[in-house]
Amino acid sequence: MTDETQATQRKTPLRVRSYDVAELAGVSQSTVSRALAGSAAITEATRTRVVEAARKLGYQIDDRAARLRSGRTETIAVVVIGQAGAPPSSVNPFNFALLGSVCAEAADRGLHSLVSFQSEEERFFSQFVERGQADAVIVIGTTTNQPAWDYFRAANDGQPHMAFWGSPFDDHAAIRSDNMAGGRLAVDVLLGAGYRRIAFIGDTTSSQRQFAERYGGYCAALGENGLEPLAAAAGSGETRQDQGRTAIADLLDGGEPPDAVFAACDAMAFGAVAELRARGVALPQDFGIIGFDGLGGGALCEPPLTTIEPDFSAAAKLLIDAGLDPREDALSARVPVRLIERASVRR
Repeated sequence: MTDETQATQRKTPLRVRSYDVAELAGVSQSTVSRALAGSAAITEATRTRVVEAARKLGYQIDDRAARLRSGRTETIAVVVIGQAGAPPSSVNPFNFALLGSVCAEAADRGLHSLVSFQSEEERFFSQFVERGQADAVIVIGTTTNQPAWDYFRAANDGQPHMAFWGSPFDDHAAIRSDNMAGGRLAVDVLLGAGYRRIAFIGDTTSSQRQFAERYGGYCAALGENGLEPLAAAAGSGETRQDQGRTAIADLLDGGEPPDAVFAACDAMAFGAVAELRARGVALPQDFGIIGFDGLGGGALCEPPLTTIEPDFSAAAKLLIDAGLDPREDALSARVPVRLIERASVRR
């Protein structure tokens, strides 16, 4: 062996093993494993000694081996359902906000996020848990892609570690906003601002169950104040903005036009505001409008849109909890909502 080879070998550090940490810390190898894994059975003094020994030796935990031993991947799969034939960039901004909240909550828990955008029937995939890629699957996205929801509903029958946001069915772990409370809050705010003939825009017969729940809150609040609810105005068009625009046009062209509107979602509210402005209606002096979703784009509306916002952080927590630990009470879980006050309602 040449002097150069010997020098190279001296410069190349040997791989530090957990046994080396155990020897330096004066504990068993199993104690090292439990201490570094955060086991409650290990005293804080012992854990500190093990951590210090690992630091001195430059010991790195083999995360992959640890996951194999525990049977967990420490990963959450998030599926975002889009419209068939449409690119991911067309996904509702609300779902991007919810996706970001789920990923942030997962990171706070030391979990990884595996995100999949799915829209085409021949490419649906749900076997993340079965293939050892994730510990749970969270499904969010548009309810207009019925084949996708049918696929994931069937998949959930054989794999319980799934949770859904705003799904079009009620017999699985479907987390939703507290839509009834949101509808009540919107009406109370409009009444408090002096509006009296309040309409609702949104298709309450669609697969979007949230719209019907929000309309239910709208009706309850008006009834409690001695006012007659109006029939929901669904509008027409391919996009939510188009539906909002045509819905408000129908209402304004009717016999007794409203002086305020609660829109089932912010995107519909954007379309309604555009139509109102095109007709020269003064907002919020002569007409008030409130949306639902809390989209950041509402701040750029003219006037900036007052809206009902679900607690995205709470939604993320509930979704991850329901996926990792399926329970019956997750079926009816509702996320609290709050008012985002801007300028589309009189003050």
